[in-house]
Amino acid sequence: MNRRVVVTGMGCITPLGNSVEAMWASLREARNGVGRITHFDASRFPTRFAAEVKDFDFDSLVPDPARFADSGRNIRFAIGAAKQAVAASGVLDATLDPARFGVYLGAGEGQQDFLQFMTLIADSQKNGSVDLQAFTSQFLESMNPRYELELEPNMPAAHLSSLFNAQGPNLNCLTACAASSQAIGEATEIIRRNDADVMLSGGAHSMIHPFGLTGFNLLTALSERNDSPETASRPFDLNRDGFVLGEGAGMVILEELEHAKARGATIYGEIRGYGSTADAYRITDIHPEGRGAISCIRMALQDARLNPEDIGYVNAHGTSTKVNDHVETMAIKGGLGQHAWKTPISSIKSMMGHLIAAAGSVEAITCLMAIRDGVLPPTINYETPDHDCDLDYIPNEARETRIKAALSNSFGFGGQNVSLIIAQFAE
Repeated sequence: MNRRVVVTGMGCITPLGNSVEAMWASLREARNGVGRITHFDASRFPTRFAAEVKDFDFDSLVPDPARFADSGRNIRFAIGAAKQAVAASGVLDATLDPARFGVYLGAGEGQQDFLQFMTLIADSQKNGSVDLQAFTSQFLESMNPRYELELEPNMPAAHLSSLFNAQGPNLNCLTACAASSQAIGEATEIIRRNDADVMLSGGAHSMIHPFGLTGFNLLTALSERNDSPETASRPFDLNRDGFVLGEGAGMVILEELEHAKARGATIYGEIRGYGSTADAYRITDIHPEGRGAISCIRMALQDARLNPEDIGYVNAHGTSTKVNDHVETMAIKGGLGQHAWKTPISSIKSMMGHLIAAAGSVEAITCLMAIRDGVLPPTINYETPDHDCDLDYIPNEARETRIKAALSNSFGFGGQNVSLIIAQFAE
């Protein structure tokens, strides 16, 4: 039998608060973290709003801030959330073998220096076109090699292993919006097969920069409700018109059950099930019948050895795009059968936007808090039902309901599907 994997620490940096308890209070109270973009001048973009992290004082978290002078927001968010999770777990106070302590993240690439890049292009103009030789020469002279290294997606995991002396497996997956959920699932598998006793897992990302905004606008994936940003993210609502870009990080300490018990750790919940599939369809479109998503949910249930009736809550991927919300509704029906109509569902992206690679880990933490407190967060901005989305989406107000197990879905560009089943710990 596989070794059991429990959660003994959590941490997050989000648009709704820079700690687990702060974020959870915001979710319970249906607060909104969406507003005008302040990181750069977005006045000429089709979308001019996002869900930004606020009041995050990174320099106070580390003794040597200069060490991270070239680090992007993703790395800083990752460190902030990880320090919370490690501190909450107390795992470094135990007699921990560094070789049995690993890191597995689903972290996105670092923030691009858009303005510097555009300046280089402008300075390389000759007779109406870019002189490639001049551009290359200026690029090599001006770019900081350390800064370029920090853009790599594996850098958050590298920094965390160094900060916490985690000498075990060190990995990063970048499977778009499914990344941090997949990281938690794969980190669970590492512990199950006895390749580690403790894993720091989760994700971090920030795409609120000109390159990120441009890319999603070109894909027509973002809401353009500029006259009312706070109502733009409206998962499952008939009038949804796209998702809202967010940023942040969520981290958990995963630990083998007996290892956690031996040191008297607080156990927040258990990772019971993990499913991962591919649509094998199109790069930007989810399979119209939810083929991969249905298989993913069923795989997670089988892995957890649970029935659909055991699921008390679904934390939906719920992006607020026309296609995703319709197909996810179909997938939940296909995965849970008749129980789907009895299961409360919500999307916290309605409040904090889409954290891209970091979304799944923050949503997993939300499931743990829902199990702890018996409160299910709402889907805000839900005003007009859509006949294609006909399940219980917990509209606008949190709901007090005791649950023992939650399903968390994450679906990403490229046809990536991940489902996690997070359960109340019981001997």
